[in-house]
Amino acid sequence: MLIAADKFKGSLTAVQVAEHVTAGLLHVVPGLTVESLPVADGGDGTVDAAVAAGFERRELQVTGPLGEPVTATYAVRDTTAVVEMAEASGLRHLPEGVFAPLTATTHGTGELLRAALDDGARTIVLGVGGSATNDGGAGMLVALGARLLDADGAPVGPGGGALAALATADLSGLDPRLADTEVVLASDVDNPLLGPKGAAAVYGPQKGATEQDVATLDAALGRFVEVLTEARGSTAAHAAEAPGAGAAGGIGYGALVGLDAAFRPGIDVMLDVLGFAEALDRADLVITGEGSLDEQTLHGKAPVGVAQAARARNIDVVAVCGRLALAPGALGGAGIRRAYALTDIESDPAVCMAQAGPLLERVAQALARDFLAP
Repeated sequence: MLIAADKFKGSLTAVQVAEHVTAGLLHVVPGLTVESLPVADGGDGTVDAAVAAGFERRELQVTGPLGEPVTATYAVRDTTAVVEMAEASGLRHLPEGVFAPLTATTHGTGELLRAALDDGARTIVLGVGGSATNDGGAGMLVALGARLLDADGAPVGPGGGALAALATADLSGLDPRLADTEVVLASDVDNPLLGPKGAAAVYGPQKGATEQDVATLDAALGRFVEVLTEARGSTAAHAAEAPGAGAAGGIGYGALVGLDAAFRPGIDVMLDVLGFAEALDRADLVITGEGSLDEQTLHGKAPVGVAQAARARNIDVVAVCGRLALAPGALGGAGIRRAYALTDIESDPAVCMAQAGPLLERVAQALARDFLAP
């Protein structure tokens, strides 16, 4: 049995999901060989998944989204590092009910990238998601040596709103080690930077942006594109329309232009990094899952990435989840034979969240009886 599930957001980490599923399986089939490979799609939990797969955790203090120091981690193995932007620049670092859509900065993410370079990384997976920011990756680039100046030659302030005053960009001071480093932008969204499907319009409201804030941010990010196009040429203009440019408040754009990053769906990148193909060699059945299996799952989320990879090897996949909102046909089309939800045995969502571990063990027992018991 191979357990390759994502977190149940708000209740269980991916590691805890694997532990509870394992306990449930072994309750029904003692002696069963179970291997766990917690997965993530580039967002929250990406570093934890890498550590569970054998990467070493590194911890340091960086600049948080509001400019205050925060403790953040990244993961490294040999010359490959996994950097999760939410560790430095995520919503998790904002006080309850506090948002800063115009001023939140990705500076700390740039500091994490610099630390990974110091650690000898020559391949860096930059997982983006769960961000508190809308600055197009400007803060990240400044932390790595770029200079973003207003008309008076002074550095522009932090956050996406300040980019409206941007006059010139000097990227010549970017860390020279980046030229010899492969940066992979790992994201589960493929939005462009600007417009009605862009970073500000689609994701700004989730970060506290009002309708006026969205208009301000979209215009400021447009100015960012104009100035970077002056500095880097037409490739900077084309990058604004590229898939992933609008990811995580536009940090995807900063990575594509400033770091020469290559965009890939987050789950595909992480399955490669975590050694999923090798784990499949040993698997007879794969269990995947996440907190809610719904329409969003079908668009680049971890369970579908796992299922597609397993289906290509003719290995059956079943899923566990907190809540199931997909019809059997949609599940089957995604490569998942059957899904087991906590709400199948407890209808109250609040109880499911509070008692997710024990309920998941019961769900896993039902799965084992259906698929494994003699």
